[in-house]
Amino acid sequence: MAGQTKRKRRETFGQIEKLPSGRIRARYLGPDGERHNAPATFSTLTDARAWLARVQDQIARGTWLSPAEAAAADAERQQTLQTYAENWMRERTNSRGEQLRPATIHEYRRLLAGPLEPLAARPLATITPAAVRTWRTDLLATGRKTQTSRAYGLLNAIMGTAATDRLISENPCTIKGGQSTNTGRKVLPPTDAELDTIVDAITPRFRALVLLAAWGGLRYGEATELRRRDLTITRDDAGEITLIRVRVDRAVTHTTAGGFQVGPPKSEAGIRTIALPPHIHAEIVGHLDEHTGRFPESLLFPAFDGSSHLAQSTFTKHWYPARRAAGREDMPFHALRHYAGTRYAQTGASLRETMTRLGHSSTAAAMRYQHATGRDDELAARMARRV
Repeated sequence: MAGQTKRKRRETFGQIEKLPSGRIRARYLGPDGERHNAPATFSTLTDARAWLARVQDQIARGTWLSPAEAAAADAERQQTLQTYAENWMRERTNSRGEQLRPATIHEYRRLLAGPLEPLAARPLATITPAAVRTWRTDLLATGRKTQTSRAYGLLNAIMGTAATDRLISENPCTIKGGQSTNTGRKVLPPTDAELDTIVDAITPRFRALVLLAAWGGLRYGEATELRRRDLTITRDDAGEITLIRVRVDRAVTHTTAGGFQVGPPKSEAGIRTIALPPHIHAEIVGHLDEHTGRFPESLLFPAFDGSSHLAQSTFTKHWYPARRAAGREDMPFHALRHYAGTRYAQTGASLRETMTRLGHSSTAAAMRYQHATGRDDELAARMARRV
């Protein structure tokens, strides 16, 4: 009889039923209290029981999704890296709970459109460890080591979140040291003589900018956002300057998409007050008198027309000839911060004091800004035992 061809089997989990067609149907009662069928029938009891065992395991591990949730998750897994990255950037926050800054988003989009372009159009689930290794190897072969490191770091962060969202089973970025690629290039600070040559050779209106970086340790974006109100000048009864302090609590960045963006420093450690050494006081005050407006909000280093911030591309036109005069065409402006960290440490400042002055939040970062300065003969002489 037709009714006798339909039989149900009692299982330890779920239920298996043989249909009139001879196919096997599996169903189970889910944690949501609803009864759910397998998405397809099976040809053998073994296959049906294996499927029920997988579902039971998912429930036990807390990874079970209802069919509707699973369908939605599957649709999300079909997202491309580019699509998911846009949502990731919109929702991403830093350690202080702040949204990503426009300059950061601009840089991430540049990496996605550039170094990460071969992976950007691929669905998340198809970006496997093998695909990541191949992409990274090909990118390194172009010689762009720094770009490879930054792009891998971004990919690692995005895919790590995708794994947390359970859109992929695991993060495919498994290359040890993948985002710490060594370019082989070191930032070497100028010698005292080289710095003097740069200060003498650069356009006079930018001497104070060089000095603030070399003796105050300011980043370019911090220095070019300084305003007259950020400087406190103390004088004695005779009118002589005894102290100049600089308050740093903002920085400016420039993006081709969004123009100039002003915001807090990179970290809370970047908010600091710096005392400037006496030998540059006269140059700083002279700059205020000659090149800075009289209002508290006047920028110390405005663009030539005075209407906005000084773009780094404009400054480099004056920086490059100055460093060339010192025989240091290899030296980026940022090397002046390395000079500041090294010279401050040589005064006897503790590591914590050096970190505070430069606005570093980790000892590892601070140590990168301290360099040997060829004083080995002098230091060895100091070691001589006194008889």
